[in-house]
Amino acid sequence: MKDSAINEFAAACHKIAGYGLVSCSSGNLSWRVEPNTALLSASGSWLADLTTEQVAVCAIDTGKCNNDKRPTCEHLLHLGILKNRVDVNVVLHFQSRYATAIACSETLGFDFNMTIEVPVYIGTPAAVPYLPPGSDELAQAVVDAFKDPQTQVAILKNHGLVSVGKDFNDAIQKAVFFELACQIILTNPRAKPLDEGAAKHLRDITCA
Repeated sequence: MKDSAINEFAAACHKIAGYGLVSCSSGNLSWRVEPNTALLSASGSWLADLTTEQVAVCAIDTGKCNNDKRPTCEHLLHLGILKNRVDVNVVLHFQSRYATAIACSETLGFDFNMTIEVPVYIGTPAAVPYLPPGSDELAQAVVDAFKDPQTQVAILKNHGLVSVGKDFNDAIQKAVFFELACQIILTNPRAKPLDEGAAKHLRDITCA
């Protein structure tokens, strides 16, 4: 694996932390660098100061690591999405403050269309019930949620969020815009989402 790719991956991890999307060892990242090869953040690593020594190189189809690094415990979630979504090259599991608070709500029946960016870039987020972190069951539930090509963000109950994208900026942008929508919902009791007609129009022109 080229050093330049590993350096780019580490820089993306630092950028994610800079946006406040992760804290300490929460959150993990994967990037498809070749058709069947992905880079993943190592288990227990902090994205804010991830080093090139904390990057696992894994086969997407088998999950086998090609170096001696142990990938994040959520590697099956990442590799499963990459395997099933050819349009996705980056998977970001994050725990930003307001979006994670929403994930811990009793119900998830919110209208997230608070700003134009949500219908344009995110659409309707998927909801995944609580399952043990790192488990096969959680990985499969998240992979199933992202089998719908329209799914760009998933809410993991009492856990966190997952966003996907064609590149780092795409996945980060979706996470940041979703965090903003959640912040509006939780801090402004008078906030009113876009009406359905406006939201549909934005979705339609985006897909045109």
